[in-house]
Amino acid sequence: MQEILSAWSGRLRAFSTSGKARTALIVCGILGVALLVIPELIPEKVEKTEVLTADDFICRTEKRLAALIGSIDGAGACQVMVTLENGVEYVYATEQRSNSDREEDTSDGDTRLTQRDDSESAAILIETDNGNKGLLVTEIQPTVRGVVVVCEGGDNEEVRARVSQAVTVALNISSKRVCVTKLS
Repeated sequence: MQEILSAWSGRLRAFSTSGKARTALIVCGILGVALLVIPELIPEKVEKTEVLTADDFICRTEKRLAALIGSIDGAGACQVMVTLENGVEYVYATEQRSNSDREEDTSDGDTRLTQRDDSESAAILIETDNGNKGLLVTEIQPTVRGVVVVCEGGDNEEVRARVSQAVTVALNISSKRVCVTKLS
């Protein structure tokens, strides 16, 4: 064991006295500094939140439903129309501040209790390159009011039932909100 240690010790001494050691140390130092500096030079990717409008939601939903219905046996070519109860809603983070005052007034021996509760709500803003933006907590998808499907197989009761069931399951709506009819 001692022979191995002395052999390594000799090699280490020989390496440290040569010019290779200084070169290796300088290269390691430069690499270390580069690893610390390079991440600072690369701009961070800013997550872009896609703003989804009600029209975008309708268009996407109609396309996806048309593809789904078109793959049902017997449905054939189809057109889909989706109507909404409301649009997309965005919920932003807010900071709540409440001031509660309680006062007791005595005049002529009568005690009167007055209580006032003032609360304020302010949006939490994040500073970005484009200016301040609200901190988005959640996005509430629109509620579907109804769906009309016009397809080639819409005159067949079995096809109508399968299409209606597919739409109600896909959108989590009742069958009363789905109309399936024949494409002319």
